[in-house]
Amino acid sequence: MLKGIPKIISPELLMVLSEMGHGDRLVISDGNFPAESIGRDAIVIRCDGHGVPEILDAILQLFPLDTYVEKPVTLMEVMAGDTVETPIWDTYKEIIAKYDERGAETVGNIDRFKFYDEARNAYAIIATGESALYANIMLQKGVVTD
Repeated sequence: MLKGIPKIISPELLMVLSEMGHGDRLVISDGNFPAESIGRDAIVIRCDGHGVPEILDAILQLFPLDTYVEKPVTLMEVMAGDTVETPIWDTYKEIIAKYDERGAETVGNIDRFKFYDEARNAYAIIATGESALYANIMLQKGVVTD
């Protein structure tokens, strides 16, 4: 055990977060995301039984968002024709605002299939048991300055 590390962060996840460099991307996926097939060339960490918001909050305690890009946080857009509500996105923005002064300004949205393409190049994918739809989020790591 270590001091100051959120208990939800497993040793494997802590190692991956520390290995990641500036500009590397991390996906925190919902339960419907094809983590194993999209993450064939990435590290896939299972966090079944946990939701995306609690994982996001714990990671952002340790992980700075990239300040050299306008939108270091990416969400998957709702597909045309879907009538899904996405209140979880507001939760994400509240969590992000606790750790990054830019708050909701850090968040951008991209098409589902473009999200999949970008996720294929992620350093790691954290597969959660999140049941909310369109709850996938991609983070781009910034520079640790302190």
